[in-house]
Amino acid sequence: MDRAATGLPFDDIRRLIEGPPLPDTEAADSVRSQSEAGLGKLQDVGEWLAAWQGRPNPAITQPLVAVFAANHNILDQGITDEPMSATQARVEAIAAGGAAVSRAALQSNVGLKVFDLALDLPTPDITREDALDEAACAATMAFGMEAIAGGADLLCVTDIGVGNRTVAAALALALFGGGAGDWLPGEPTDTKGQNQKQAVERAVARLKGSVSDPLEVLRRVGGREFAAIAGAILAARYQKIPVLLDGPVSVAAAAVLRALNPATIAHCRATHADADCGHQRLLTELGLEPLLDLGLQGSSGLGSVLGVDLCRSAAIAVQKPGT
Repeated sequence: MDRAATGLPFDDIRRLIEGPPLPDTEAADSVRSQSEAGLGKLQDVGEWLAAWQGRPNPAITQPLVAVFAANHNILDQGITDEPMSATQARVEAIAAGGAAVSRAALQSNVGLKVFDLALDLPTPDITREDALDEAACAATMAFGMEAIAGGADLLCVTDIGVGNRTVAAALALALFGGGAGDWLPGEPTDTKGQNQKQAVERAVARLKGSVSDPLEVLRRVGGREFAAIAGAILAARYQKIPVLLDGPVSVAAAAVLRALNPATIAHCRATHADADCGHQRLLTELGLEPLLDLGLQGSSGLGSVLGVDLCRSAAIAVQKPGT
């Protein structure tokens, strides 16, 4: 059956993914011809901004860091010592200005929004049942699309969620194959690490015939923050907003879109890569070279602010003299 005729919740998402807008190559060429020599990576970033903003003189005046927070009952598998309440505590710390990302965003004049994705309603344990049904997953993607409703000229997406690093590994394993340990932060050496590996294996084993459909993978072994981030990335593409991916969760969400259509995430760059082996492998699979190498881990958006600062410098460096 033609997917467009089914009327299923994912149909609108699939149509958006089939034909995303193309980059403005003329704007990128203009930046290339007008810039000073010797700008190195700043030149590359400046051309990327121009292509996806559609502006021969790229500018960042309204950057936004969108932090998506969600909880997961996969914690029942003993994958971490952190309680689920730690997610809410981090959200409150950001809101109160007590987190590093809050102070950095204020200092750098970067918009910062935290989206609470039903923290009091964790998604089911994905080793036993699906995270979301199709309607809920599509609705959460649509919610993520609204992250840019207030306007932005550079969007950074990141996450908060105890246990969601294990969920990201399950998504990666389902999409790319290999072994569960390939997608985790490091080789499991303790009980918690072994529990993470086993949880990833059991979650993906449940998929059976659904592995060929990335949206089915997202709804069955993902979570609300993954769906919302995917929606935000997709919406940004249509609004001519470049995107920075901060952390393995946002990269895993982008991987779902890329599995549907590789062109869908061409407007995305990665902020940084940390010592997390699985994160590094995800970046390699997606062909993303991180902008920064600062050893950040679990920064809940700090890498985004630093990435914005670098992109701002790039935009200024490649501007045509006299503008």
